[in-house]
Amino acid sequence: MPKVEGVLHFTIPVKDLDRSEKFYADILGFTKIARTERIVFMRAGADFFNLTYSENPITQNAAGRHEIHSAFRVTPEVYADVLKTLPARGVEIFKEEDRRQGVFVGRSAYIRDPDGNVIEFIDLVRAPA
Repeated sequence: MPKVEGVLHFTIPVKDLDRSEKFYADILGFTKIARTERIVFMRAGADFFNLTYSENPITQNAAGRHEIHSAFRVTPEVYADVLKTLPARGVEIFKEEDRRQGVFVGRSAYIRDPDGNVIEFIDLVRAPA
């Protein structure tokens, strides 16, 4: 069995690369590092993710649900900024929670990107060792 060192990147399926690149870079503040015809390569701190064109994005969550999502760690200061600046930029925070127990403990805010993908920003207090 190979010993995996970590996650290099994950993919978020999108229908419109231009729209998604603008949203993730200009609205959310992630860094674009490269682009091909079908993929926008993004940086999140020291980690990476791809916005990949897909005619058939993954199945969305049921109304009001958020189990299928991508989570990004932020500092307490950035979390406070998320709560203030994203709504001012027209991005709805559809759920906030403060988990004091469970696998990932901390404050979370959930939004949807233009394709309906759920994005979580978490001020992580504790994660499994």
